[in-house]
Amino acid sequence: MRSTTDGYDPLELRRALGAFPTGVTVVTTVRPDGSFVGLTCNSFNSLSLDPPLILWSIVSSSSSVSAFNQASHFAINILSEDQAAVSRQFASKVPDKFAGLELQTGESGVPLIAGCSAYLECRTHSRLQLGDHVLIIGQVERFRHHDELPPLFFYGGKYLSAGANIE
Repeated sequence: MRSTTDGYDPLELRRALGAFPTGVTVVTTVRPDGSFVGLTCNSFNSLSLDPPLILWSIVSSSSSVSAFNQASHFAINILSEDQAAVSRQFASKVPDKFAGLELQTGESGVPLIAGCSAYLECRTHSRLQLGDHVLIIGQVERFRHHDELPPLFFYGGKYLSAGANIE
């Protein structure tokens, strides 16, 4: 076992963190000019039920960070198990990440991607610069979920489906 006081290889740390399975989300918002922006994110977590708060983080060097730093609202699109291609599209460098997707617009104007397991429309509560990321906390204003659409998972660098329940 390595300690950070011994120095560490960031790639090895990434592999260790990859041992924790996560859900896969696409976080979306609207730029001041009205254009949509979004990115794949698995650094998402619930924070509080009362009040309803969630958190996620974005790397400070991301080309999308300024849009999220200016946004009053954003959406967490929790991808369903058949949306690995959507995750890859939003993780890529393609100029129009929304191309070819069926979209709805939430009440706050944020884009919602059709076919997701769940949607959380959030008002930006606070932001905090920590290390090489910005931690963004949102207050959930509206949500929907579709139990018939199992979520997509990410583990060890691979996409996985929910599979069978273990009792």
